[in-house]
Amino acid sequence: MPQVRWLGRVPYAEADELQRALHARATDDYLLLLEHPHVYTLGSNAKIEHVLVAPAHVGAELMHADRGGDVTYHGPGQLVGYPIVTLPEWRAGMRDVVAHVRRMEAVLIATLADFGVAARREQKYPGVWVGDAKIAAVGVRVARGRTRHGFALNVDPDLTMFEHIVPCGIRDRGVTSLARELAGRGESVPEMRTVVDAVVAHSIEQFEWSDDAVDRHDVVWREHKDQLTQFTLDALRGRHGASPCEPTRGGSPRRESAGASPATPVRLLGRLAEAGVDAAAETRRPEWMRVRADLGAGYRETKRLVRSLDLHTVCEEAGCPNIYECWADGTATFMILGERCTRACGFCLVDTRRPLPADPEEPARVASAIATLDLDHAVITCVARDDLDDGGAGAFAATIAAVREHAPRTRVEVLISDCKGDAAALDTIFAARPDVLNHNLETVARLQRAARPSANYARSLTVLARAKRAGLVVKSGIILGMGERAREVRGAITDLRSVGVDILTLGQYLRPSPRHLPVAHWWTPDEFAELGAFAESLGFAHVESGPLVRSSYHAKRATDAASAGARVDVPA
Repeated sequence: MPQVRWLGRVPYAEADELQRALHARATDDYLLLLEHPHVYTLGSNAKIEHVLVAPAHVGAELMHADRGGDVTYHGPGQLVGYPIVTLPEWRAGMRDVVAHVRRMEAVLIATLADFGVAARREQKYPGVWVGDAKIAAVGVRVARGRTRHGFALNVDPDLTMFEHIVPCGIRDRGVTSLARELAGRGESVPEMRTVVDAVVAHSIEQFEWSDDAVDRHDVVWREHKDQLTQFTLDALRGRHGASPCEPTRGGSPRRESAGASPATPVRLLGRLAEAGVDAAAETRRPEWMRVRADLGAGYRETKRLVRSLDLHTVCEEAGCPNIYECWADGTATFMILGERCTRACGFCLVDTRRPLPADPEEPARVASAIATLDLDHAVITCVARDDLDDGGAGAFAATIAAVREHAPRTRVEVLISDCKGDAAALDTIFAARPDVLNHNLETVARLQRAARPSANYARSLTVLARAKRAGLVVKSGIILGMGERAREVRGAITDLRSVGVDILTLGQYLRPSPRHLPVAHWWTPDEFAELGAFAESLGFAHVESGPLVRSSYHAKRATDAASAGARVDVPA
């Protein structure tokens, strides 16, 4: 099934890592659509003298790319498309790369025609042209019959950024954009999402995909939504009705009318509105979500030890419903770097006051607790610490090393934040060689901003892809009930498997307080079973899917299964 994703703005290095993972592991064709922050990229044939100024002086990065061609620019207002597709065999096992380039050019020419701009290709130069000016660049790399890189269409970028390079190494031609061409006729530029819809429609035609088979998911569109009107806020608070509507192929979701708690913050209401979800009044918790407290000896001993060593556990901080079962078994998920988080995710109860300095003695105390409990499998997680230069990566590495010293037979699983995508920080954790590297995707693409505004969908996939490329057993999880739909969940599960995730957890969201995201839907045990079966069909080594499942639930059993079947896949 062809997978189409609008990912919003993604740093070039992260998009490149994501492409590599999908190229190496995905069985489906993918079309990634996004924008980049300001960046100049050097292709395999680039001449450095074609970069006329130091990129940092104009607020841009300089990156090397393994595509063909010379230097080009990517930035906000430019639609970048990365088709990761398997080319059909042409002759004698060869693939027709030229035909692939022509196919992308045809997509762009047809898209521009939709907006009244006559564009063409030139035999001498790849890309798409309007008059003597280039409006779209094309560059590809093909390995093992599968493509990477793609095209960049100038919708409404800052064209002055092209003045600091010799675009594509061509000195006697100019650069234009859809906005400039339409302005010459007194017309305004369409919104990016309108252009994306056109590109997707023409990609379906040119790649000969079945329209009904294409699975498209978008991160939230934010055009003209920075300021919510009072009417919108009133509607969210239940003073006006909201009209129902289903999600379209373009990703515009349905709004489902409901009232909000008076305590729900206005900012959170705004993010829900962006995602097309009205703040729903929470209904009574169903019977299958009720957990009986078991304060037996095992639970009390674990709690005593945690208190005596001045440690924090995510079991308590996040209000996990499995705390009695896990603590009765003498297992717990330890939370390092304190109990105060620098992010305010819409689903999480962790304290968001200003964090205290990191405690250098904490790794030893965690290791002591794990050794005292004589655990076979220990889970170590953290609050997000964006205030630290490495996002807490060094503390993870130190804790893993301490556990290896004090409890050498214990397998170590880490549940990490994204470290803001910093490759060096992530490598610090990877180099410590945890037995399992867990980073949760948390929710579907559309709800990322509502649920965790300081993170993003593409970055989480990239973190997981990097961990897999480092040769680790990789794990991730999704919490359900915040307004997602089954089709979106299946899309997110597909993405996780496509970047190499081995272990998957699916569980029901529980609202920690009236100031957090409301529960939009209680997923039934049968619905969880269906999603679990779908995930298993994709080839995950282990899947835990159920209303009470959390990231560390049955972690030892999951790791046993993954370790038995995991293999190292290194992208080309």
